Amino acid sequence: MKLEKMQKNIRFNENQLIYLVGKARRENTNAGFLYKKSSDTGKWQQRYFVLYQNLMFYFENENTSRPLGVVLLEGSYCERIITPLKGKESEKQITWNNFKIEYIFTITYKSEGQRSYELRTDTESECNAWIDAIRRASYSKVLEQKEELEQKHLHVIQILESERQAKWHYVQQTEELATEVKKLKAELQKFKKDRFSNHKLEDETDEIKKIKKDTDNEQQVILKVQSFFRGWLCRRRWKQIVELYIRSPHAESMRKRNSIVFSMVECEEEYNQQLSTLVCCFLRPLRMAASSKKPPITHEDVNSIFLNSETLLFLHQIFFKGLCARLENWPTLVLGDLFDMLLPMLCIYQEYVRNHHYSLQVLAEYKQKSEFNNLLKRYEEKPACETRTLETFLTYPMHQIPRYIITLHELLAHTPHDHVERNSLEYAKSKLEELSKIKACNGLVKN
Repeated sequence: MKLEKMQKNIRFNENQLIYLVGKARRENTNAGFLYKKSSDTGKWQQRYFVLYQNLMFYFENENTSRPLGVVLLEGSYCERIITPLKGKESEKQITWNNFKIEYIFTITYKSEGQRSYELRTDTESECNAWIDAIRRASYSKVLEQKEELEQKHLHVIQILESERQAKWHYVQQTEELATEVKKLKAELQKFKKDRFSNHKLEDETDEIKKIKKDTDNEQQVILKVQSFFRGWLCRRRWKQIVELYIRSPHAESMRKRNSIVFSMVECEEEYNQQLSTLVCCFLRPLRMAASSKKPPITHEDVNSIFLNSETLLFLHQIFFKGLCARLENWPTLVLGDLFDMLLPMLCIYQEYVRNHHYSLQVLAEYKQKSEFNNLLKRYEEKPACETRTLETFLTYPMHQIPRYIITLHELLAHTPHDHVERNSLEYAKSKLEELSKIKACNGLVKN
């Protein structure tokens, strides 16, 4: 039998690592105490963290020189999280919809199998400062800024080249005008000589003064004409440059891309209103009715009908706020990281899609009961429902994933192949298409 080859450990130079630790102590971007959640016991342990470039070292305390570990931040995502309520909460604890807000943030990676880190601070300002510093530590962020500066540099070079050509034309025109001025001066001098020879000496002084005065006036007129002509040429050339860019394919593509993004924000706002109506007008009132002395429906059936609708509302409220924040940076619109944040939560949609057919069956059975049917009609007559039924609101989440896929197709059609976020948009589209295939397969099986 052949002995199986044992997998070798990855080697690294410990002296080089210690050297980097020393540099991190002196030239760190951020440093301080944080609470790290242990991956083995799940307990919070206080450690001293030092951020240097795209490496984050953590120590037993502030005075120790040898680190306990190092976190590689390249390709990572740092986000603040909101944790569910557990046990008794103090009166000062900030809560929202059964969620508590602590100063906790996570460092995760896109690829599977890599460890994620949960860290906690004592204040909100420290939490925000660490999140901003970690997001700026990525080398890919520096490359993205470099590409953006190179594009701006190329655009400035094109403008300078057009300005040089315009300047060359202006110099030629000025030389032609200077030649004309010299001719006029020569004619004027010749005219002076003729006038001087034809008039008497006693009238010569008056005539010369008059000619000098006329010459000065003519020179002022010429200078004004030259100044006006140069200004007119500059304005005309700048107008031509602006018109050429407006008619360029790049500008047209950016206009279409911005239009798609604005339409996406409007659709997301409408979808948030639909989920809010589903939760506020149907889910919560039915939960209260299930808690009455003579409940028309049980809590289990309420959960079967609505499943995780309230979680979907919370998720899309966060997504919509992210879209609105991106609009504040217009005309630079970057959306790839928003879809990256949405992708890990697609399992919620998978659960909703699998349960949709069963929820409609449970609702149909309860509508046969007169007491429940009358109660449901009163809910559907509310102004916020706009004469739409509960089945209609339950079906809206089923159409959201295909809508995202269509929007991403349109965005990619107007996104250049060398764009910084094209890869992230294509990855998001492929993941959404996989979820859509799962939805279609579930529909075929149930049919």
